[in-house]
Amino acid sequence: KEDNGVKLVDPLGEMLHPSWEEFATQLANAEQQELEEIITEICQKASVDQHRDASVFIGRDTRPSSKKLSESVIDGISVLGGQYHDYGLVTTPQLHYMVCCQNTQGQYGKATLEGYYEKLSKAFTELIKQAPSSGESQRCLKIDCANGIGALKLQEMKPYFPKEMLIHIFNDGSKEKLNHLCGADYVKVHQKPPRGLDMKPNERCCSFDGDADRIVYYYEDGTGHFHLIDGDKIATLISTFLQELLAKMGQALRMAVVQTAYANGSSTRYLEETLKVPVHCVKTGVKHLHHKAQEFDVGVYFEANGHGTVLFSKAAETKIRQLAKEEKDDEKREAAKVLENMIDLTNQTVGDAISDMLVIEAILALKGLTVQQWDAVYTDLPNRLLKVQVADRRVIHTTDAERRVVAPAGLQQTIDELVKKYKLARAFVRPSGTEDVVRIYAEADTQENADALAHEVSLAVHQLAGGKGAPPQP
Repeated sequence: KEDNGVKLVDPLGEMLHPSWEEFATQLANAEQQELEEIITEICQKASVDQHRDASVFIGRDTRPSSKKLSESVIDGISVLGGQYHDYGLVTTPQLHYMVCCQNTQGQYGKATLEGYYEKLSKAFTELIKQAPSSGESQRCLKIDCANGIGALKLQEMKPYFPKEMLIHIFNDGSKEKLNHLCGADYVKVHQKPPRGLDMKPNERCCSFDGDADRIVYYYEDGTGHFHLIDGDKIATLISTFLQELLAKMGQALRMAVVQTAYANGSSTRYLEETLKVPVHCVKTGVKHLHHKAQEFDVGVYFEANGHGTVLFSKAAETKIRQLAKEEKDDEKREAAKVLENMIDLTNQTVGDAISDMLVIEAILALKGLTVQQWDAVYTDLPNRLLKVQVADRRVIHTTDAERRVVAPAGLQQTIDELVKKYKLARAFVRPSGTEDVVRIYAEADTQENADALAHEVSLAVHQLAGGKGAPPQP
């Protein structure tokens, strides 16, 4: 909770375009007396018409610092003569949704929280109507809300859910601190359940992150072994389901999955070789995944950490909605109807834990899958993440979506030699975006080998990229 930042949403409800990041940096670093001059300069560069009314949507989370930050934003808008709408407490994806509704003149939905709850729950209810009825246990889901804003909003949304959807909320923020020993990131990194959620064998559980734009699933098997189902497995489940529907509908729509170098090698192999779905790898960072996914009729993207969504092109959406209404062939029409509800259930502006959870629950219900069956589709390759402190992270230069190093000289050759020593192995290094560390990822056929490879690569980075302090210890 001691960290707080500001997230900026562009007019389409998506993430801010990278070109605007420079403007943000300029403004953040401006001295008080040059502020006006810099604003004028930015308005010229971005050809902003200063005579048009500006309207700004604001939302905040439950951190103690959020209220004050939010009030400062309102002061800033007011002093520049802008209009604002303060949504108060909302998840990050809900704010993205509001902006998109507003700027599509309501085509995307109603720009209110009720509008968000109604749109998602209606699509979800329509979908699970067609599910083969399953036992009570199947439908019960335990959700760790990371003591964040997601808990409040899920609680508000509960009355909108059909009775088949039984959710139990844990870490609702009433007792503990945000992200303390809980949340999606904690579960992913530590590979264990969050504090405050008691798991019974084979129960379906999931964790949101603090602002509810990421989700991971997990369960414990009968022997007490913990199984994490991360963004890669979520992307696989969703793309398998969509691919079947597109095939039934009989339209030549192009679908692809977008991943980063951190995606588990087993997931990439399964998508390409078994499902025959094209996979594209891009640089780390959601904005890169989002932009790549926009190039296809249906683009599925997820980071391994559980941040992701599905994008449908305008043309694909129009086609699907038309077939759902007019197609004479029953099977094709039904497939189009399911796809139409999937479009409405997905938050296409940004990764959204609530929406993703409903998409996953709907697919599991429709396919009659247990969490174990989903997990068993492929087995993740054992992997290890490490980081090495360096004097200056800028000495590392990468190419090929951060999978290869071009500088310092000799580092990539060394990594290649090390990778050859192990079965099914792969490793890459990339500089952190914010601190002087180099991040290392390695995977191999066994955990022992993945650990050994990661350690050897970290020694090579320390030696060739100006490591600080003593060499890393295994």
